Parts: sequence; C-alpha cells; structure tokens
Amino acid sequence: MEPFDAYKSIASPSEGLFKDNGSRFIALAYPVETEEEVREIVNGLRKEYHDARHHCYAYRLGYKRDIFHASDDGEPSGSAGRPILGQIDSLGLSDVLVVVVRYFGGIKLGIPGLIRAYKSSSADALSQAGIIEKIAARRFRLHFDYLSMNAVMKVLKDMDLPQSGQQFGEKCSLEVRVRLSAVEDFLQRISDCAKLEEI
Repeated sequence: MEPFDAYKSIASPSEGLFKDNGSRFIALAYPVETEEEVREIVNGLRKEYHDARHHCYAYRLGYKRDIFHASDDGEPSGSAGRPILGQIDSLGLSDVLVVVVRYFGGIKLGIPGLIRAYKSSSADALSQAGIIEKIAARRFRLHFDYLSMNAVMKVLKDMDLPQSGQQFGEKCSLEVRVRLSAVEDFLQRISDCAKLEEI
C-alpha cells in the first residue's frame, strides 16, 4: 500500500504550445505549494503577456489534493479552467499550477475547439515536466539539554531523519522534518528526551 503522505508533483517549470486557426495557446506549468505563490505567478504572467486575450489557469495543492481552483478568465464557462484541471488530475498531480495564455487569432474556435486547445496545451506542458514524488511532512524544533543529546541523536538516526539548524551548547536545539506517516512514532520516541515545538 502506498503511504498516505506520498504524492506526485512536477520537478520544475515547463512549457507547452497548441495552435489552432491562428490562435496560440501557451501553457506554463509550475510547481507551487501555496495559493499565495499561485497569485504571484498569475499576476506576473498577466504583466509579462499583457497583450494576450486570456490568462486561464487551474491548480491543485496539498498531499490530500483537496485545494483546487479553475479559472476561465473570460472564456465561455467550463471551456478553459476545467480542461486544464482535468490534465493535472489525469496525471494524479498536486502542488501544480498550469496557466494557459491565449493569443486570439481572429477565428472563433467554438466551445469544443476551446476545450481541445486548453486540454492539449496543458497536456503538452505537463508532458515536458519531470514528475517527482513528494512526501508531506511536519517540521519540528527540538529543545534538549546536553545530557540528552545521545538519546535524541539515536532517535533521529534510527528513524533516518535529516536535521538542520543545529545549536549545541548547554542548551541544544535542532530542526527536523518528519513525514506525516512517521509523526506519531516520532512523537512517542522523542517525548522522553526533548521538548518540541512545531514550526
């Protein structure tokens, strides 16, 4: 059984293109983690492609894949944002934003034509992106005294947890990232030797 905290995303930004009757659909896919990032990217693309007719987009976020939105940006309802989201979902991806910038070619494509164009350009962009596995996790800062250091380090080594931001002195602290499926086990093991704060 696949762990519940593992999910697929894309490794880096990628681009796709679809042309039909003079209209150009430039699809741009981005790895994102927050709705704030989505807003910044969409606003940036509106400025960069300010002469384009539409900037339609869709995103899905989180390891549960439960945060999502689709925008038609003035195209007929359901003809742009939904087909874009459909391509993200068909690959089972999350933490992904796809924006399709449309330059109008003078000939109307009709709703079936638009759906095909937004779907095809998004599929092209996502096919260029490397698919990676992401692990949802929680971050903790551990506080412990010097005498507890061996006990703390043993837990981290046994659970193979990477650490950062170490400060060792009379009072010690460090940061650790724990995958969701291991959090309960980690909390039980570490509670005797360190104080925790979630960050």
